[in-house]
Amino acid sequence: MSKIKGAIVVNTDRCKGCQLCIVACPQDVIALAQKKVNVHGYPYVEPANADKCVGCASCAIVCPDGCITVYRKKVEE
Repeated sequence: MSKIKGAIVVNTDRCKGCQLCIVACPQDVIALAQKKVNVHGYPYVEPANADKCVGCASCAIVCPDGCITVYRKKVEE
């Protein structure tokens, strides 16, 4: 039986730190970067618990700026 493993990539230059993706993530994968800002001066989000991602894409769906790309792959157990 195969399992789905997910991964997210955040475009930190476009992220404005609205935190909608943090609320939407059912696995608590995303967190606000501590003491980091992007080129526009906004704090941005980053995958804090990347190994817990299941690739549901809830974060990418709610992102108003389209900053998050979700990848999914099958992992054989």
